[in-house]
Amino acid sequence: MKVRPSAMILNGESILTLRYNYGNINVYALPGGNPDPGENLAEALKRELTEELGIHTEIGKMVFCGEVIWNEIQKETLHMVFATEILSGVPEPNPDQTTALEMVWLPFSELNHSILYPNVGKFLLGYINGKPEAAHIGVIDQPYIQ
Repeated sequence: MKVRPSAMILNGESILTLRYNYGNINVYALPGGNPDPGENLAEALKRELTEELGIHTEIGKMVFCGEVIWNEIQKETLHMVFATEILSGVPEPNPDQTTALEMVWLPFSELNHSILYPNVGKFLLGYINGKPEAAHIGVIDQPYIQ
């Protein structure tokens, strides 16, 4: 199982996402990535955010974690979402480091109506509204899109 730390970065009534398009379906990913050997999760997330978006951040507490299991391709990933603050820089995708089409401040009102990766809109809304789930949310209902 892979481990992927990702960032919950809020701005007003929106959350920072990266938009991808798979088979004409928009998928909004929480920014993050995979740790390199010897990196802890916070170090990996800070590095990924700097490389992919050109921002320097402070990684806070883990908000929740859950697993995505894709039987179609025999791939499992443990997603860990961390509260994250931007210390400096303006987020902008670096095409040398990400295949994202654009950075999107996704309104909270669209979290239940958009496909996220990981697909945790309802858990994000619960956290934002002060009603967080348990730290481990179990298996995430993640649609597999080729």
